[in-house]
Amino acid sequence: MKYSTKLSDAIHIMVYIALKKDSDLSSTAIAESVKTNPAFVRQIMAKLKQAGLIKTVVGHAKPILAKPEDKITLLDVYKAVEGNKPLLHLDTHTNPDCGVGVNIQNALQDYYDEIQSKIEMEMSEITLKDIINSFHSKVDKEGQNIG
Repeated sequence: MKYSTKLSDAIHIMVYIALKKDSDLSSTAIAESVKTNPAFVRQIMAKLKQAGLIKTVVGHAKPILAKPEDKITLLDVYKAVEGNKPLLHLDTHTNPDCGVGVNIQNALQDYYDEIQSKIEMEMSEITLKDIINSFHSKVDKEGQNIG
């Protein structure tokens, strides 16, 4: 089973943009930090732009945050890159001839919906500013330089 890293990559990109305002903000430079390819970065940035979270100008490698860091939530970013995809997924390939296989998904769905609702409420309270502050705290604790 493959897990999506789009949310963490999108947050990485947004923090990079926020902290490296005067640096090379090309998709190539950002991709090097994320350790992915520039096309993937452009794909994520297009979704962030469409959601109104960043602003870009074609031909200029100077993306900026479209809102203050304390007005962008983790939920905003999640919805931008994952849409309405739930965090927990039911296995729809269970054995239809098994009484457990047929009914377990229905038994789980209500719980998954409840968990999704609680997670989204928590995510709506975490801002990009909170993440940046946590980032700085960890960097300071380790005595690292972010370049």
